[in-house]
Amino acid sequence: MLNARNARLHILPAAAVAASIALSLVTTRLGAQTLDAAGHWEGSIEAPGQPLVVMVDLAETDGAWSGTIDIPAQGAVDLPLSGVAVKGETVRFTINGVPGEPTFEGTLAGGEITGEFRQGPARLPFRLGREAVEVEAPSRPQEPKPPFPYDDEEVEYTNGNVKIAGTLTLPPGDGKVPAALLISGSGALNRDLELAGHKPFLVLADHLTRLGTAVLRVDDRGVGGSTGSTWQSTSRDKANDVLAGVRFLRDHDRIDPERVGLIGISEGGLVAPLALNRVEPGTIAYAVLLAGPGVPGGDLLRQQLRRIAEANGAPAPMIEELATLQDRALEIIGSGMPPQEAEAALREVVIEQLSASPETAQLSGEALETAVSAAVESNLSPWFRFFIRYDPRPALGGLAVPTLALFGGKDTQVDADQNQSAMEAALAASGNHDITIRRFADMNHLFQTAVTGSPAEYARIEETMAPEVLELIGNWIAERFVD
Repeated sequence: MLNARNARLHILPAAAVAASIALSLVTTRLGAQTLDAAGHWEGSIEAPGQPLVVMVDLAETDGAWSGTIDIPAQGAVDLPLSGVAVKGETVRFTINGVPGEPTFEGTLAGGEITGEFRQGPARLPFRLGREAVEVEAPSRPQEPKPPFPYDDEEVEYTNGNVKIAGTLTLPPGDGKVPAALLISGSGALNRDLELAGHKPFLVLADHLTRLGTAVLRVDDRGVGGSTGSTWQSTSRDKANDVLAGVRFLRDHDRIDPERVGLIGISEGGLVAPLALNRVEPGTIAYAVLLAGPGVPGGDLLRQQLRRIAEANGAPAPMIEELATLQDRALEIIGSGMPPQEAEAALREVVIEQLSASPETAQLSGEALETAVSAAVESNLSPWFRFFIRYDPRPALGGLAVPTLALFGGKDTQVDADQNQSAMEAALAASGNHDITIRRFADMNHLFQTAVTGSPAEYARIEETMAPEVLELIGNWIAERFVD
């Protein structure tokens, strides 16, 4: 959840596209004859670990083609397709608005469309047919199902001209209760923190509400019912959104304004202390930091690159080459270089990065230009430039509320060895005597019990959040704030 580019819908597991955000565009030879491509198609992308079932509907009107795609395992329905082209035996279309420009190009023959799916550096075979495919949803045994023993409200509030939409779950009864506001990690994520088929914030909200704590979870800027843009805002803007949420909770007739706390995961663990340091004492009652950064973002990303690459089995020389290129890129991004100069310098580094990776070394022409432009735009965004420069330690040193900080020993995105020790030192300087810090040796960035900790494992793990982590968070809050 701490990547330069993240999205609610990834299509492929994060590790399959994280090597670069290259976009693959294919030039199609156009024939004169159009075959029977219209109608409903079902099949799968042969993704690592298990096939990813997709359902495609194509339509032709006055010579113009359009279409939609469903991806049941990711809860995606009627996603619009762009660039739909059917010429001769060639069929090509792209899923609109998803990072990595996921593109299908295949051949229509014998009642099937078979070919290659491309997303970023990934190249995978796919097959679509007319027959129905049995869809087996990923097993997510912790995902709560109605009826629920609590109430929920759809809510909206504003921070300036930005509208924030979310769900508030409330324990039954009429008395005032404590509350928690959940803060997501980096990227444009929905209120359930939905990724890799998991909904961690839905699971956490359900657990805490059953224990007597109201929980507010919200869509990030530009997602779901919220307006604005994630990438054109910064962690500081996100902290202001959090404070707007705190005001909303403190004014709610079921919430005790003296018992409103923050729970942030990944970048959210950076945003929570940032928000706490901007309000009067007593405004926010506690903080729970899950895999929160303890070092500046640039340092964190350097370690993240190495940990993920090692977990994915990359050879040591390649890791060193990519790390050197990353250092050059971070230096440019974090400098005070004028925008045009920074863009030109970063383009050179990105081209070298793409060439250094075997998955993207073959890119050329329009495909290479598109990949480079996307990478430069992402890494020079306001969000990313703020993140790599920001040092969370002063804000951590200012925390004067009860604080629980948890880390995963197999976390490859926010390395526990690097960030836990830095956070411990910063919190110790605060003089706060109610601080609990725990590390779970076998858990990853999402606090799932993991094997390697690679993001590629997230979708394959049935567990959404380890029960012992849920229990610790719930009991820690209940002991201090639940009547």
